[in-house]
Amino acid sequence: MNYKKENLMSIKEASKWASSYLDRKVTTSNISYLIQYGRIRKIEDNGVYIPKEELVRYYNSYLGKREINWKKQLGDDLNWALSFDNVREAETTKHVHRLHPYKGKFIPQLVEYFLDEHTDEFKKDVFFEEGDVVLDPFCGSGTTLVQANELGINGIGIDISEFNTFISNTKIGTYDIKNIEWEINNILRELERLKNTSKIVEFERELDNNLSRFNSEYFPSPQYKFKLRNKEIDGRKYGKEKEILFLKIYEQLISKYKIELRQEKRDSFLDKWYTKNIREEIETAFNMIKKIKNKETKKVVALILSRTIRSCRATTHSDLATLKEPVMRTYYCHKHGKICRPLFSITGWLSRYSRDTAKRLKEFNKLRTDTEQICLNGDSRNINISEKLRIKNIRLYQIVKKRGIRGIFSSPPYVGLIDYHEQHAYAYDLFGFNRNDELEIGPLFKGQGLEARESYVEGIAQVLVNSIKYLDVDFDIFLVANDKYNLYPRIAKRAGLEIVNQYKRPVLNRTERDKAAYSEIIFHMKRGE
Repeated sequence: MNYKKENLMSIKEASKWASSYLDRKVTTSNISYLIQYGRIRKIEDNGVYIPKEELVRYYNSYLGKREINWKKQLGDDLNWALSFDNVREAETTKHVHRLHPYKGKFIPQLVEYFLDEHTDEFKKDVFFEEGDVVLDPFCGSGTTLVQANELGINGIGIDISEFNTFISNTKIGTYDIKNIEWEINNILRELERLKNTSKIVEFERELDNNLSRFNSEYFPSPQYKFKLRNKEIDGRKYGKEKEILFLKIYEQLISKYKIELRQEKRDSFLDKWYTKNIREEIETAFNMIKKIKNKETKKVVALILSRTIRSCRATTHSDLATLKEPVMRTYYCHKHGKICRPLFSITGWLSRYSRDTAKRLKEFNKLRTDTEQICLNGDSRNINISEKLRIKNIRLYQIVKKRGIRGIFSSPPYVGLIDYHEQHAYAYDLFGFNRNDELEIGPLFKGQGLEARESYVEGIAQVLVNSIKYLDVDFDIFLVANDKYNLYPRIAKRAGLEIVNQYKRPVLNRTERDKAAYSEIIFHMKRGE
């Protein structure tokens, strides 16, 4: 395409033009980002030039309008380069990052941006290099550790939750994939045998046949959803009517096949949130896992089972993230626009997640580097990192002794937002992990009141003070937070740190129902004067 010379601008000129065109500040970094990710074309002729038509086209497109609208709502200081709007979901959940669901984790591209010296040709500062050691004192599900491995950086994680520690260490392990597949197939064969000796197979077959006919008649696709979108049907009222209508058929089948839905006890999470048959299958699978001789295989298969039973809880499809009450009957599903049913067997999900896990482990194996990562279970406010490391991973201990810990990249818990133990209550019940709910910083059950905020400030500051003991003299700390209460300046001061930079990034792909414009800040801290 030929562009008129008078319409070509340098990056600096493009920044000025765009600021005037949009009536808001557009930095040279914003323009560079658009070039880097192919949003606009550049002309190279003794320098880099931008055709004005390219900028007009971009800012009038969906992505451009989204950026403009979000900046109107959240401010011109929003760093759109950290939106990663160019990255597909398959990349944000790549390889072992999606081995198990976890609320509140950041995407790997964010870690990569700050840890990888080669990530962005327009980024001037380099904070970590290959062979360095990074610390994550709020390890969660291990995103920082996994990305550190991929980038050739050593990593230490710490988490108060035994289950989080288990997830993280399982993700970064090395495995005999064939042995994992062999053990899983053994478990699946036994579960199929149990199903075939019960009436579950016949019951599910007849239930699904009835459901298929019923949904085809009352919720034909795509006509029904078209009518919903055009408000020709009141989905709630219509759905409730048909839910009651089908419930009679469901209850007749339950009676016909003598299916026992609820368990006798309701004391534990496993007793309350699973149908009787699924609970029996879980116990069978877990007993077989306990007999696996290869310890590394045992870890992976246990994680697959945990992921499976999370998907098999007796709740509606739209309430998987926030459980309300057990649902052990058919119901109108707002998510799928038809009548859906509870699960009566884990075999389908176990089989699917087993294949997915094997594929993801193989993908990560191709990328992994010869570096060391570990997640230590403990309280980051007072843990002796050196001593724990010496016991758990002598090679990493020696690396730290020689090179030190370069800095921190972490996402602390948000105040009063998530109960990090309760979100995996099923796993604590099944595996017998110890719960340390009372040691969580900023858990949901403490709320977001003044007392909870003060406790949060003190807790995060204590973690930083303890962590600094083990860092290099000239360290860099990056903390990802949505600081709506403006607590982090106080946290930094209390920990003897100085906030030297803030990166305000838009969070585009949230899983919550609320899709309003939302941002978080990456606080860059260094030792205070």
